Amino acid sequence: MTFARGLSGVVSGIAVFSVLAGVSLGGTATVHAKDSGPIPAVPAPASFADLADRLLPAVVNISSTQKIENVEEFPEFPQFPPGSPFEDFFDEFMDRQGSGQPAVPPASLGSGFIVDAGNGYIVTNNHVVKDAEEVRVTFFDDETIEAEIIGRDEKTDLAVLKVETDKKLTAVAFGDSDVLRVGDWVLAIGNPFGLGGTVTAGIVSAQQRDIHAGPYDDFIQTDASINRGNSGGPMFDLEGKVIGINTAIFSPSGGSVGIGFAIPSSLAKPVIDQIVKYGRTRRGWLGVRIQSVTEEISESLGLGEARGALVASVTPEGPAAAAGMKTGDVILSFDGKEVSQMRTLPRIVAETPIDEEIEVKLWRDGKTLSVFVKIGELEKAEEDGLFEVTSHDGNGPSGQLDFDELGLGLSALGEAERKEYHIPRSTEGVLISEVKNLSQAAEKGLLPGDIIVEVDQGPVSTPSDVKDKIEAARKKGRKSVLFLLSREGDVRFVALKIKRE
Repeated sequence: MTFARGLSGVVSGIAVFSVLAGVSLGGTATVHAKDSGPIPAVPAPASFADLADRLLPAVVNISSTQKIENVEEFPEFPQFPPGSPFEDFFDEFMDRQGSGQPAVPPASLGSGFIVDAGNGYIVTNNHVVKDAEEVRVTFFDDETIEAEIIGRDEKTDLAVLKVETDKKLTAVAFGDSDVLRVGDWVLAIGNPFGLGGTVTAGIVSAQQRDIHAGPYDDFIQTDASINRGNSGGPMFDLEGKVIGINTAIFSPSGGSVGIGFAIPSSLAKPVIDQIVKYGRTRRGWLGVRIQSVTEEISESLGLGEARGALVASVTPEGPAAAAGMKTGDVILSFDGKEVSQMRTLPRIVAETPIDEEIEVKLWRDGKTLSVFVKIGELEKAEEDGLFEVTSHDGNGPSGQLDFDELGLGLSALGEAERKEYHIPRSTEGVLISEVKNLSQAAEKGLLPGDIIVEVDQGPVSTPSDVKDKIEAARKKGRKSVLFLLSREGDVRFVALKIKRE
């Protein structure tokens, strides 16, 4: 999935991705309270005019310029005597190339909204002000002033600005995006294509969309018309509360086709609060790499229903390692919150207070157990360079063994193999020396040079170890066997099917 910015003549702040995506529609328009549950659907309002009049003063246009680096200078041309036939030629050439004219810095146009009138805080998207040398905010009355970037967060594409002004500002409050339902009315206000103060309306088309923009994707999808330049602008409910921040659109043409995405307020507000308080985010950190639990992986672990998040590796100095978590554990719940699928866990962990001790329920060796983890800080772990994968000890004789049912040829990991595939000494296991064409191993993306670190959650060092593990799983009546693979320092689990006895 690729993101692009820019339009002929204007570089504007709305993320656009160009991969086909399904649209989930359904439900009826409702207005409901958080605690009382949904109430009967109401018809569309006769007009959004009163709501728009109240909200427009809180929405701003944002323009930023980036610093020009490595500007290419024209070589110095020779001087010609007056009347030379070459004089007119070079004068015309330099005029066409813009000689002597200052280069125009890259510009970005976007939207934002005031969340704190007293302190002048404004929320927008990170990609609107990223790498900006100068940021300007234009208010509803067309007054433009410079703004300071208080802090940014690339993971959620959010940024907070601050303006110093004596003018009376109008702020808007965040609503609760968790009570939204498919079919609810929403209002979007922004700066599409530089046309400030543009109001559009639509409904919530779908929720919890993952468009692979970041680790915490949980977008609201809407058919309200949003375009390039709407980025960072607010999405309102019918009470005038901000329930989303417009961030991306799906568009094969670059314009609105009725599929837009907004960051839900429930995700955005904690990030914004942290940026205002600390100038940056302070997220919780568990210290594991995780992957989805497929049906095959679930069966190989005896888990039954595919659920939870599979731990692919544990950071040696992280909180999970200190609590005794292991590679191959399946995280079923975190701090009392069920982990129904892998993608829900990163956000739950990120929103957990740092240094708080919480209970994590795991699936290990066919049974459920609990460990207690003291949550660390993600940003500090990144600064300290703690994101490393674990290694396993092991050694064994060389020799190749074919596993036709898997589509693999395996060899012990010797010096020649390490040199051929650039495998560091810290990585131990069994080398995949051959992957058969059209085999299940090929379908799962295995490649020669991959290292099998574990089979059925036990370390292996020779092809014979792998064979023994497979036979043991076969005797247990398993339909598949779980492999832990390492490729260039990245590890993941893959389940391969085996024939029963």
